[in-house]
Amino acid sequence: MSTEANKQLVTDFWAAFSASDFERALSMMAEDATWWVAGTFELSGTYTKAQFKELLGNVTSALPQGIKVTPKMLTAEGDRVSMEAESWGPHANGKVYNNFYHFMHVIRDGKLIAVREYLDTMHTRDVFFG
Repeated sequence: MSTEANKQLVTDFWAAFSASDFERALSMMAEDATWWVAGTFELSGTYTKAQFKELLGNVTSALPQGIKVTPKMLTAEGDRVSMEAESWGPHANGKVYNNFYHFMHVIRDGKLIAVREYLDTMHTRDVFFG
């Protein structure tokens, strides 16, 4: 795929995610895809696609109005798309989840095969576990 097609896949993935259309978002991931979250807090580590789907189910209950992830900057080279983004969503506990990220997406045959998520882990811990 071209770098423009790869950027479009990433944009489409986050549009589906932000609309809470997780089935559509997951359909853009390869079956052997992985999702890695930076840090050493409760959500850090590497998830398989099935484990990531389970994590998304927890997002639905914690953020009943959904979470919007807004891409701010995309850069593509080869099979990789780098994205800076901001999220926003009211948590069920009354706090607002508003985080800033860097995502590295790796694409193979028109599907996401790996996503590496860098985020403010202290903010996430405070909102979700504090």
